[in-house]
Amino acid sequence: MRILCLDAGSSSLKSASYEQNEAEGHLLDDDEPPEAIGHRIVFGGPDRDAPVRIDAAVLRELEALCEWDPLHLDREIALVKKTMRQYPDVPQVACFDTAFFHALPDVAKRLPLPRTLPSYLRRYGFHGLSYEWALSTLARPWGRIVIAHLGSGASLCAIHDGKPVETTMSFSPLSGLMMATRPGDLDPGILLDLLRHGVSPRQLSTMLYGEAGLKGVSGFSGDMRELLETESTNRAAAEAVELFVHQLRKHMGAMIASLRGVDTIIFTGGIGEHAPAIRSRTCAAFAFLGLHLDDDANVRNAALISTEESTVAVRVVAANENAMIARHVWAVLKSSEHFHD
Repeated sequence: MRILCLDAGSSSLKSASYEQNEAEGHLLDDDEPPEAIGHRIVFGGPDRDAPVRIDAAVLRELEALCEWDPLHLDREIALVKKTMRQYPDVPQVACFDTAFFHALPDVAKRLPLPRTLPSYLRRYGFHGLSYEWALSTLARPWGRIVIAHLGSGASLCAIHDGKPVETTMSFSPLSGLMMATRPGDLDPGILLDLLRHGVSPRQLSTMLYGEAGLKGVSGFSGDMRELLETESTNRAAAEAVELFVHQLRKHMGAMIASLRGVDTIIFTGGIGEHAPAIRSRTCAAFAFLGLHLDDDANVRNAALISTEESTVAVRVVAANENAMIARHVWAVLKSSEHFHD
């Protein structure tokens, strides 16, 4: 089956066509029309725990969720509508980043809020498709794994024997680790103070989604490549990188604690795959665990960057949410009346 996979992220649009069957899929490089289309949908709400065929009802459901994550969902829904007009007879499937985290333990989903508040106010987790793909590249048994998805959006996930145990993002993609333009975790008192001093909710949303994080701290860029290139001559750039690494170490330590140890650490995403300096500075904090990097392998962005003596395997995995989407689309349509061998 020829599947067009579309990923409208916060800062880019990725697309790829796959020839997918039950055993495997491979990337295509032609422009033939698709037989099915898969969309990465960042937020699926409290009930979506698996990919789903898109129909009018699902589309209305997604539109109702837009206020939860305007950075992603508006673009993703617009793309769904566009492809539905372009390919009206082609089945389309929504693949949710949050679905992977429905398996989180209840204690990891719970927020310390009054019980009288709606139950949908809980921790969801994001980047699930990326975590699924990274996990699929490892041989079993999986053991205790920490995956760091580091890109324009950034998060970490602790996984034990294939199931998520903890993650850094919470109710929205604003939380957890600082990102390119998002702050990550903030004291809610800061937001209350800004509101008291006349900042409107709209202005607050603009700041939190587009003006904070690396860009806010550096004052000029949320691009880690640019910050690393200028950190030796630009104090603000150096401070932004330093804060990112500090937070990454802190959150990675929390993930390791939630697993009561770690067997494998995976770096993925644009920063995770292409920034050896960030990986080395982060991993240096965990030498006490017996974690040691191979400096040459790290600089080469090799698949395995830990030494033979390291008690923790450290890997670099190229993010490939589209390949994961293709697998999900195949599975959904394979099990439906639409598709038969």
